[in-house]
Amino acid sequence: MTFKRLSEYFAQLEATTLRNKMTEILAALFKEAKADEIGKLCYLLQGRVAPLFTAVEFGIADRMMVRAIALGLDVSQDKVTKAFKQEGDLGKAVEKLKAQSSKLKAKEKKLTILDVYEILYNVATAGGSGSQEIKIKLLGDLLHDVDPLSSRYIVKITLAKLRMGFSDMTMLDSLSWMLAGTKELRVEIERAYNVRPDLGFISETIKRKGIEGLRHVEPKVGTPILMARAERMTNGKDIIEKIGKCAIEPKYDGFRLQAHFDGKNVELISRNLENVTHMYPDIVAGIKKQIKAKNAILEGEAIGINLKTGEYLPFQETVQRKRKYDIEAKAKEIPLTLFTFDCLYVDGESFLGKSYIERRKKLTELFKSGEVIYIASEEVTDNPARIEEIFLDATTRGLEGVMAKKLDGIYRAGARDFNWIKYKRSYASKLSDIIDAVVMGYDLGQGKRTSFGIGDFLIGILDEKQDKFATVAKIGTGLTDDEWRELKLKIKNEKLKIDKKPEKYNVDKMMECDVWVEP
Repeated sequence: MTFKRLSEYFAQLEATTLRNKMTEILAALFKEAKADEIGKLCYLLQGRVAPLFTAVEFGIADRMMVRAIALGLDVSQDKVTKAFKQEGDLGKAVEKLKAQSSKLKAKEKKLTILDVYEILYNVATAGGSGSQEIKIKLLGDLLHDVDPLSSRYIVKITLAKLRMGFSDMTMLDSLSWMLAGTKELRVEIERAYNVRPDLGFISETIKRKGIEGLRHVEPKVGTPILMARAERMTNGKDIIEKIGKCAIEPKYDGFRLQAHFDGKNVELISRNLENVTHMYPDIVAGIKKQIKAKNAILEGEAIGINLKTGEYLPFQETVQRKRKYDIEAKAKEIPLTLFTFDCLYVDGESFLGKSYIERRKKLTELFKSGEVIYIASEEVTDNPARIEEIFLDATTRGLEGVMAKKLDGIYRAGARDFNWIKYKRSYASKLSDIIDAVVMGYDLGQGKRTSFGIGDFLIGILDEKQDKFATVAKIGTGLTDDEWRELKLKIKNEKLKIDKKPEKYNVDKMMECDVWVEP
């Protein structure tokens, strides 16, 4: 298929906002494409040359594109900039400029999808010294050789501005239409996509082997598996009534990560399929050191740790680790711990279809908890009251709540179902909207809150039977900057600060504070 033909399909897609019409157009495009074209075509439809979870980006800004257009069309940059201002879109600007030149029309070549894809891939992967000039030269030559309509979409693709208004799910619908003339195969196609969310791979497999080819799709180390999601419930009684005897795990308030280990290297993938390996060197090093497998795909939650107290940091502090710069310095300031809770693939074997009990057993064989990587604690119970006790203990320690997991439940990639149930503080039906509590102490601030002199404060309630104050939670959100300063000033002015923890404070060791105050 020529790239000009693909561009005609692009124009049809741009001209409609109706999803059914888009599905019809895409199905026709997929049917016309050859097996060696369809995968690369799918990446181009996404405005890319590789799957979404790879780090292959074009890295082209408007100014670079203006230079490339000027070079390819042999016009001044001022002329390109003027057309850009008139059209408001560099894709339309290059199309207009090319259409005005009969000289350029005579030099057009009939480039195929594969021809253009190869050049665009070289643009995206060019790196190192002089890479900008290489990208501009490659694009300029390509724009010189193609027709006006093709030039429009080449520019849109490389500027990451190919916005057609359809999602991956629409493309899955279209693949079903290509095969069956209906959406009846969508569920089966989506099941494979959830395990291997690579539209290039999925579409090429269908084109070469039909729907049968997707029935044996297995996880692949390095390709993310769409993460399973949990349903919500508000108390232990409902949880037991729904799934019976189950495993209860803490729900950590951090980053959910999927770790891929190929025997040598580790890749970390976020919930939205972003490769975040470079952000968390401590997690990468921990997995390499502690794992006992040739290859594996695991899931866990990364959470920051207070170096002084060993306590979990609130999310607003843990989130500071999600950055592109000063990574090593921040890793020393806020070290992370990864609490692993599932294994999806180990030593060439998929565990997606195995029960929670089987997956958990394998997970405990892969790691010894300690240092950086830990295995999330669990307790199996069919007692609603015990779930409430575990929930209260978790929230008291500053965690979000608990996860209940069905013992015979499999891992349903990309699905939300009752194999997993989350029970969070915000859902808890037994907590009143307002409780009377006292401030028992506070931690010194980190980062921005250093200037406040207070990062979070510990609250508790009076246990009348024991005549002691029992901790409820640490509060680190909900106050404005001024309110944090006022709280610190109040403690100072009223001389509430004390040298040591009062005997009447019943405080879990994980809730110890930097500073104690009178209640």
